[in-house]
Amino acid sequence: MTTALITGSTAGIGAAFARRLAAQGHNLVLVARDTKRLGEQATELHDRHGIEAEVLTADLSTDEGIAAVEQRLGDRTHPVDLLVNNAGFGNKGRYLEVSMADELTMLKVHVEAVLRLTSAATASMRSRGRGGVVNVASVAAFVPRGTYGASKAWVVQFTQGAAKDLAGSGVRLMALCPGFVRTEFHERAGMGTDNIPNWMWLDADKLVAAALDDLGRGKTVSIPDPRYKALMGVVKLTPRGLLGGVSSRTGRKYGPQ
Repeated sequence: MTTALITGSTAGIGAAFARRLAAQGHNLVLVARDTKRLGEQATELHDRHGIEAEVLTADLSTDEGIAAVEQRLGDRTHPVDLLVNNAGFGNKGRYLEVSMADELTMLKVHVEAVLRLTSAATASMRSRGRGGVVNVASVAAFVPRGTYGASKAWVVQFTQGAAKDLAGSGVRLMALCPGFVRTEFHERAGMGTDNIPNWMWLDADKLVAAALDDLGRGKTVSIPDPRYKALMGVVKLTPRGLLGGVSSRTGRKYGPQ
């Protein structure tokens, strides 16, 4: 049986990855900040699917939290075969309305943690000649939209570059770029969602199933929904200056309230 480590596993996309992988028979290492929720999740997945579910409490906005997960990823006696870097959050407000501390925390979680954990995982995977990493980004990576979009753009570029450098090693890397997904993400950020059209919402479980299929096919970037693939096709053809204005107006309409 292989083992998957999932950060931000207790809710949303991370929880959907945990459900899907457990159902497929993978053992899990569940990583999040809330020990109680982690324990409940591990018990449920173990009882339902008969897999081993290890719990690792870690706050990836701290050096100590990142280091704890790095250490687990580097454990060659209990290797991790799939890493899902899912932990992340949003900040409510435009540039200069969000505190510098919150901006830097976002970069810590979305950039530094992803870099360090991907590096720890792939070093071990490359030595074994197999493994995979899914770095959860966002379609926000493809439009100019503040620190969140910029951090997710970094995730996409980093993942594509690392995948190219590790080609032929047996290690696969993929950036997952979802759109709006019904999770706790917006609620935690204090963002209103009532004005987001129903057609823009994605189901987390269907999203994860499509993402794992894309990983199996060797894709380095996954936009696992035809609606968002079409939207991103339009984005590629839109001049950057015009796109910036559209993105700003869309953010005011569909973003934080």
